[in-house]
Amino acid sequence: MPSEFSGKHVTVAGLGVSGVPAAKVLHGLGAHVTVVNDGADERARTQAAELEALGVTVRLGDGAASDSGSAAGLPEGTELIVTAPGWKPTKPLFAAAEQAGVPVWGDVELAWRLRGHGGRKAAPWLAVTGTNGKTTTVQMLASILDAAGLRTAAVGNIGVSLLDEVTGDTEYDVLAVELSSYQLHWAPSLRAHSAVVLNLAADHLDWHGSMEAYAADKGRVYEGNQVACVYNVADRATEDLVRAADVEEGCRAVGFTLGTPGPSQLGVVEGLLVDRAFVEDRHKNAQELAEVSDVNPPAPHNIANALAAAALARAYGVPAAAVRDGLRAFTPDAHRIAHVADVDGVAYVDDSKATNTHAAEASLAAYESIVWIAGGLAKGATFDELVAGAAKRLRGAVLIGADRALIREALTRHAPEVPVVDLDRTDTGAMPQAVQEARRLAEPGDTVLLAPACASMDMFTNYNKRGDAFAEAVRELGA
Repeated sequence: MPSEFSGKHVTVAGLGVSGVPAAKVLHGLGAHVTVVNDGADERARTQAAELEALGVTVRLGDGAASDSGSAAGLPEGTELIVTAPGWKPTKPLFAAAEQAGVPVWGDVELAWRLRGHGGRKAAPWLAVTGTNGKTTTVQMLASILDAAGLRTAAVGNIGVSLLDEVTGDTEYDVLAVELSSYQLHWAPSLRAHSAVVLNLAADHLDWHGSMEAYAADKGRVYEGNQVACVYNVADRATEDLVRAADVEEGCRAVGFTLGTPGPSQLGVVEGLLVDRAFVEDRHKNAQELAEVSDVNPPAPHNIANALAAAALARAYGVPAAAVRDGLRAFTPDAHRIAHVADVDGVAYVDDSKATNTHAAEASLAAYESIVWIAGGLAKGATFDELVAGAAKRLRGAVLIGADRALIREALTRHAPEVPVVDLDRTDTGAMPQAVQEARRLAEPGDTVLLAPACASMDMFTNYNKRGDAFAEAVRELGA
């Protein structure tokens, strides 16, 4: 049976994790596909050759991704653009599309519209977004759903193509979907079963243009929700997004909190995760879901992630026992507040994934006495609020990376009594020296915490490599 894409001229903007599956799926549905990609490196050429062998037209290095007005325009006959999520809305390609009346979708939008295509089961989506904690939360959620005996997968911004899953052979009962602000911007018709915005802090403002625009794109995840809009009681901005959303009749606002929950909330009572939202007579009753010790690791921000995951699972009807079993079975990815070793009574913790100040704030709040290893690429961030909030917990600080001076200046202003070691180097060999300096500053009972509050690309390929370097340096201490 012909699809709505049969014979349609579709331009796919960008190769990579999202562009290649989009081009393949659209070609398989009978569309005339042209892929435009500004880069022409070896990876792009390999991907282009793979697509061209199928009959897809690929234009490499044509300037489509450029910010300049001289970029190539729409390929002739284009009726739809499907874009990689990272392409800024300000690209001339999209201005040309708007002028020509051509719609622009992201790969998430395409995946949403293809649910149930070809007679497949259209699995509902439980959606997770927020500035920090998305991947951990969506993995916890998938673990809980799996513990309930449901066919599920953690997909989306987590690195697993939604398109591949919704058009593949496996029929899921429900999907745990991580969505970035970029993906949500390009997904106008997405309507989740239930969704959560974990938190909001300034991030990606160069892409969105303003905090207001960034928050608005995050808030899109609540549009059309069917059962529950889950928000963070400690972050009023997330509740404001719920209030602004146009949802289906009967959809409820459900909060999560690290304190004692009120009605329609999940929270913590005497070391227990409890539910006062999805129970009979929630004004009087509560349901025990799990113990705080079932959360790995039981740091405050990770307990919040667990509560958000539990809320989405409960919205889908998952029993309490599955929440407990799923949290117990969950193992976090590397470099997320991961305990590396204890050396001479000092704990060494790798949270290299804390690539912005909001994530570092949560990490620093998890420990009482800290020698902090920080620094890297600040991406325009400021550190005064972070340092002022953590000052009383800091035994010392070791600074690395290109923008370490910004953190040093904040420490001078807000924690002048904290000893600071400023390593004037940005090579990868700085990490063993940083760990040695942290060891010198630390005392038994302290935690040496790598929570850089910065991106890693000034010194390392990515945050994983940075965390690996830290862990290796720690292991050398104990050798």
